[in-house]
Amino acid sequence: MTIQSYLFFDGRCDEAIEFYKKAVGAEVAMLMRWKNSPDKSMCTPGNENKVMHSCLKIGDASVMASDGRNTGNPKFDGFALSLNVKTDAEAQTRFKALSEGGEVAMPLGPTFFATTFGMVKDRFGVNWMVIKQKPM
Repeated sequence: MTIQSYLFFDGRCDEAIEFYKKAVGAEVAMLMRWKNSPDKSMCTPGNENKVMHSCLKIGDASVMASDGRNTGNPKFDGFALSLNVKTDAEAQTRFKALSEGGEVAMPLGPTFFATTFGMVKDRFGVNWMVIKQKPM
C-alpha cells in the first residue's frame, strides 16, 4: 500500500510543474490534459489545455497534481510536504528555491532533531518542510 499526495492548483498546475522542476528536481512521469479525456463531456470551454492529471517524481516519491476545477483559489492548509535531503548544502539550495516568491515560516537552521530544518510556504501556498536529519 502507498499513500501519495494529490495537489489541486486550480488553474496554475503548468506553472507549478515548471517551478517544481527547478526547485526540487521534479520530473514529469505523466501528464494528461482535459482535452485528452476519453469522456469529452468532462472538457468544458476554457479548460481544454488545463492539466486533468499529472504525476511528478521527486526523488523516490511521486506527487500527483491537477488543475482541478480551475477556480483560481487553491488551498493547501493543514498539511506540508516534507523534503528529506542528503546534505545541508542541498537543504540550503532546495529551501532557497522553494522560498522564491513564497513565505518562510521557519528559517533553515540546526535543531535538536536535524542538522538542518526549515519550513516554507511556496508561491502556490503549498507548505514544505526541508530537513537533513541527524545521523542515527
